[in-house]
Amino acid sequence: MSESKDITVVHLMRHGEVENPEGILYGRLPGYHLSELGRKMADRVAEHLASRDVTHVCASPLERAQETATPIAKAHGLDLATDARLIEADNVFQGKTFGVGDGALQRPENWKHLVNPFRPSWGEPYIDQVVRMMGALDAARDQARGHEAVLVSHQLPIWIVRSYVERRRLWHDPRKRQCTLASLTSFTYQGDKIVSVGYSEPAIDLVPVHLRAGAKPQKGKGTAQGKAFGA
Repeated sequence: MSESKDITVVHLMRHGEVENPEGILYGRLPGYHLSELGRKMADRVAEHLASRDVTHVCASPLERAQETATPIAKAHGLDLATDARLIEADNVFQGKTFGVGDGALQRPENWKHLVNPFRPSWGEPYIDQVVRMMGALDAARDQARGHEAVLVSHQLPIWIVRSYVERRRLWHDPRKRQCTLASLTSFTYQGDKIVSVGYSEPAIDLVPVHLRAGAKPQKGKGTAQGKAFGA
């Protein structure tokens, strides 16, 4: 096999901004679509990737991921595939408000879900996310051997699988995730082995400052909070 055919790049993309005026932690709930700004983010990344050698585009089954991936697939004349392994992490707080100073964290009945941040006790175990995301990455590598693939997923699963590949601990401070809306976390394979991980933000100028990596969560309900805690 030639050296060029032995190199495959799989881009894990986080979806664009979601319309969520009530500030709900929407998780795996259906019915949450991209906002107008989110659609602009998706189009921007599609333009960014238009000249790349993308031969496979796949997304989480959730609407926001499907809508983000659609313009990328269209730009390359590809059918959009779906992989359930790319779905958002399960979370017991799904459907509730989950902010700083209000929402689910203020209710004593929910405190039992916060006892073990290492697993974590409030949702899908980190190691389970690693297993399914690595499976999706490897499947995309096989689909796009010698070329590039784009997989649209969600912030937490993307960050967890990146942390695993880069040999960091899986438990972490959510405020320090480097996985901005519409960002690309790119895994380069040589043969079957990941040899490097890159990160880029093609739509960063469209991302509100308070939603960028390292930004402090805002107090109160509403659109800003909902988008900050959405993934």
